[in-house]
Amino acid sequence: MADITVYTTEACPFCMRAKAFLDQRGVPYEEVFISRSDHHARERLVAETGGYTFPQVIINGNNIGGWDQLSALDQAGELDALLA
Repeated sequence: MADITVYTTEACPFCMRAKAFLDQRGVPYEEVFISRSDHHARERLVAETGGYTFPQVIINGNNIGGWDQLSALDQAGELDALLA
């Protein structure tokens, strides 16, 4: 099974969608919560993932982006290979 980390923040509908999607598929993941007011953590997020928005989804060390990218990978039939 893939190693997945999902960086989230409060009141984020895209974060909720990404987590619900993974939960519905029974895919385990680590959630890393970053408060919107924690600017240092946000800077670390950008340094680690290259992304500033939430969520940021990391699969096996590769940042795939946020909810839109996760959904697009699924619709293209490419997500299952990444999750295997």
